[in-house]
Amino acid sequence: MATGDDNKNQVLMNQNDLFQELIIDEQKILIDKMAKENSQLTEEIRKLELELQESTRSFQIKEDIPETKVKFTSVETPESDSQFSNISCSFQVSSQVPYELQKGQALITFEKEEVAENVIRMGRHWIKIGDQELEVTTNPVPLSSGVIFQLHVDISKMKVDVTEIPDEWPENLMRDKLELSFCKSRNGGGEVESVEYNKRSQSAVVTFVEIGVVDRILKKKDFPLYINEKCYRVMVSPHVETYLKKFQAFSGVSRRTVLLMGLDRAQIQDEELVEDLVSVHFQRKKNGGGEVDVVKCSLCQPYVAYFEEQTHETV
Repeated sequence: MATGDDNKNQVLMNQNDLFQELIIDEQKILIDKMAKENSQLTEEIRKLELELQESTRSFQIKEDIPETKVKFTSVETPESDSQFSNISCSFQVSSQVPYELQKGQALITFEKEEVAENVIRMGRHWIKIGDQELEVTTNPVPLSSGVIFQLHVDISKMKVDVTEIPDEWPENLMRDKLELSFCKSRNGGGEVESVEYNKRSQSAVVTFVEIGVVDRILKKKDFPLYINEKCYRVMVSPHVETYLKKFQAFSGVSRRTVLLMGLDRAQIQDEELVEDLVSVHFQRKKNGGGEVDVVKCSLCQPYVAYFEEQTHETV
């Protein structure tokens, strides 16, 4: 009897040990699973924090903005209240005028216009290049016309552009869904004045009633759009309008630059050396020259030189 009891006790002990091992294994699996989920959550939090920092940084203005002198220019009567609802700026744009510099030619830019005019008026010059006395001619630079215009940009404080809208509803219903989603204050929205929806491009322009809503929405790159209890993420961006003013063509005339021809007969083909010798020649007053700003020669291959409008701005 004692032996049977001992065997029974031993079996119970073995079963208990096995049960304990199973519990320990399950706990290890559960701990590993929790550790993995915790690691995934930590990584997601890190990514969200980075996105938040990036979004916040894009709407910050650096404090170390350099001071710029400005002057009062004019007073205008606003055409409508919308002028106070936009961030407006304008740019003066002038196209560059290209000139193809052929082999054997050079461009010389002087500091003063009268020096360039005198050099052109003389017509012919003899430049010493190495052991060679080279005859060259001086001419005005034949430039084509360019264009100049004002580019005006208005960034709205009342409107946002919405893109990547799902194409699942008729136009009227989708317009209503957009208005309902963007008026929810818990998502950063506000009262909507109008929605211009384009089904073909899957985009819209949403106009709000109050200033400040657009700033809140644009702190993120996307916005939740709820359709039938399903949430889509649509892309939001500033509403920008651009237009041109005072577009006009101009005839390009370079008053300080002279076209030099005849260098194709030069025995020396080192462009840098020839540029130095040309500069030395035209620096001398006895040659009708003066202070030289820059020289560019074309001896081995053609180049394209670019000219732009010379402006004198005072602010």
